[in-house]
Amino acid sequence: MASHSEQTLLDALAECYGIVPEYHDNWGARHIISAQTKRDILRAMGVRTDDAEALQAELAVCEQAAWVEPCDPVLVVRDGEGNKTWSFRMPAAEQDDDDLRVRWELRDERGASQQHGTVGPGVSMADSRWIEGRRYVRVEVPVPVGLPLGYYDIFAWGSSSGAQTEGQLRLIVAPSACYAPIQFEAAVRGWGLVVQLYTLRSGRNWGVGDLGDLAEVVDWAATDLRADVIGVNPLHALRNERPYHISPYNPTSRLYFNGLYVDVERIPEWTESAAARRWFYDARVQERLERLRAGDVVDYDAVSRLKREALDLIFTEFESIHLAVHPEGLTFKTPRGKAFLHYIQEEGEALEAFAVFLALMEEMHRRDPSCWDWHAWPEAYRRPDSPDVGAFREAHASRVRFFQFVQWVMHEELDAVMDRARRRGLSLGLYHDMALGSDRSGSDAWVFQDLLALGADCGCPPDAFALDGQNWGLPPVVPSRLRAGGYRMFIAMIRKGLKYGGALRLDHVMGLFRLFWIPRGLPASAGAYVQYPWEDLLAILALESVRHQAVIVGEDLGTVPDWVKEKLTAARVLSYKVLYFERAWDGSWKKPSDYPAQSLAVVTTHDLPTLAAFWSGADLELRASLGLYQDEAARKEAWQSRHADRQRLLDALRTEGLWPEPGAESDASPSEMTPGLSCAIHTFLARTPSWITLVTLEDLIGQMSQVNVPGTVEQHPNWSRKIPSSLEVLRLNPSIRRLTETFRALRGMA
Repeated sequence: MASHSEQTLLDALAECYGIVPEYHDNWGARHIISAQTKRDILRAMGVRTDDAEALQAELAVCEQAAWVEPCDPVLVVRDGEGNKTWSFRMPAAEQDDDDLRVRWELRDERGASQQHGTVGPGVSMADSRWIEGRRYVRVEVPVPVGLPLGYYDIFAWGSSSGAQTEGQLRLIVAPSACYAPIQFEAAVRGWGLVVQLYTLRSGRNWGVGDLGDLAEVVDWAATDLRADVIGVNPLHALRNERPYHISPYNPTSRLYFNGLYVDVERIPEWTESAAARRWFYDARVQERLERLRAGDVVDYDAVSRLKREALDLIFTEFESIHLAVHPEGLTFKTPRGKAFLHYIQEEGEALEAFAVFLALMEEMHRRDPSCWDWHAWPEAYRRPDSPDVGAFREAHASRVRFFQFVQWVMHEELDAVMDRARRRGLSLGLYHDMALGSDRSGSDAWVFQDLLALGADCGCPPDAFALDGQNWGLPPVVPSRLRAGGYRMFIAMIRKGLKYGGALRLDHVMGLFRLFWIPRGLPASAGAYVQYPWEDLLAILALESVRHQAVIVGEDLGTVPDWVKEKLTAARVLSYKVLYFERAWDGSWKKPSDYPAQSLAVVTTHDLPTLAAFWSGADLELRASLGLYQDEAARKEAWQSRHADRQRLLDALRTEGLWPEPGAESDASPSEMTPGLSCAIHTFLARTPSWITLVTLEDLIGQMSQVNVPGTVEQHPNWSRKIPSSLEVLRLNPSIRRLTETFRALRGMA
């Protein structure tokens, strides 16, 4: 057990690193964080906690950083905010105060000098402190006024009696809030369709919905549905291996995309490659294609192998026709080759590191088929900046280019779909989804390992939804390291999420404020909240949102403190409202008019039952069959609660004059979902003042199967069950037309 003084040091160090000392759960119970949890989380951050001496040394480093570092890593200024200063700190003897001066230069994102200046000599210091026998002074320097929105670097040089101190600061000038279309301000409300892209069937895809199918959905939404937006599941890069590496919320990278979604036949080189065409028309390949198209679930492994074979052939053709490899470097032979080289130059080190990782993963798996985790690679390859990785990159340059090529093709096809949506009149275009984190065995964790706490997972404490809490298996970002790096990783991921659409949903938006850390290998009950620099992160979000003219939606389900809701509202981040959860204190459904305007409203989500399953109780039967209830009493209670919920929902529909249907002989509760009841419920949602309302494709067609059942892996076909009908058939479905007429009548931004 720690001594009193050691406990005091531990508490102070935990506070210094943002570990919240206690929290209240869903039932109001207070949980005080144990000393062991604090030690475990600090160790995951790379902080020594072995004994009192180590704690004292680490605490000194944490507390003194604000003085021994010449500049803070980042300063955020809101547009129009005046009288702001930035701090510069340097060693100075008392007799040298009259000689203090600070020279600075401001450079923009291109590295061009924009302003410069000098304060002093004789500048008045704001404060001073003695640290280990040395005196440090702090000087406040005015931030230049009237700067355009954007990112800047301030380079500073301080001098005192000939001694020089150099520092650098990232300055972020951000708008006061995120972007919102002018139609929203005028109370015009939009609506759209949400699709899980991989579930789409068509007569031409290769066994998984792809970007060609998404283009068809855009046409359908524009022509028949007259929607404003199409939402898609996260398109992040995945390993595409059942059952553990197919969840779009546990990606290998959030910076790059899943090549499984490439529409191979839209790649220009597809028609240029005789080898690819011969391969495609081989009877064995056609047999594989037909089998994959006919399957009721996506065979990720088989589809991935098939598309990899095709892409290998296409890239060989591309490289031979459009590129020239010389001893002095790579050049282009055609305009298309030039476009590819421009893309990889624009993406820079991030794309190269991603491609090197995939090439390394492929090679390591070739050597050892059981090796799928970079932590198990030879030591020399576990860091992206190692000499051996550099040598591998040079020796396998063509293979690295292949993986860059796949991302370029994804970029071209996504860009084309986005452009198609805008040209066809979808006012918001595509609505993307960003996962909270990345797989610890994936590319992001390898590339950004110095920013991550690989000795911890993130999740949530026990609540009514998950009595044992949840562990999502994602390594959290260390807040201090993220800030020290100028938030570059966060900025890059937000930019990529906004690049190809008009709206972006952030999964678990509370992660901008605080995140529940769980020491690796321990239950959720052993976790604690860690605070994040939310003011800076919201400012960056606002800046990127305004730059991209894209709406931000924050998934704020669960326990969210009122002050956090207020900050998100002020930042113009749309709240995420799910019909199932929008209840009054007595369990009754809230009226449509009770929904906030600044929100996105949906009936259900990927982790919840479809409307048909909710109404029939099929989800409860599934949970029982999977053994997800603690006991028989819990199962019975769930059924009783569902019966009451159905009655309450019908009461809410009656209050709105939506039930019974006109001409109906009875207003009794149907045992199964009917087209009329589904239409009434969606009309209820369409009447809300929410800026955006979405309907899932599963609910449009009355599907029973749930997209994902939390708490299961192999017991349920999560993230893989296809919709039963092809896109061609869906466009002829009269029930879909009837339901969407409701949205067209009540909503529409066009």
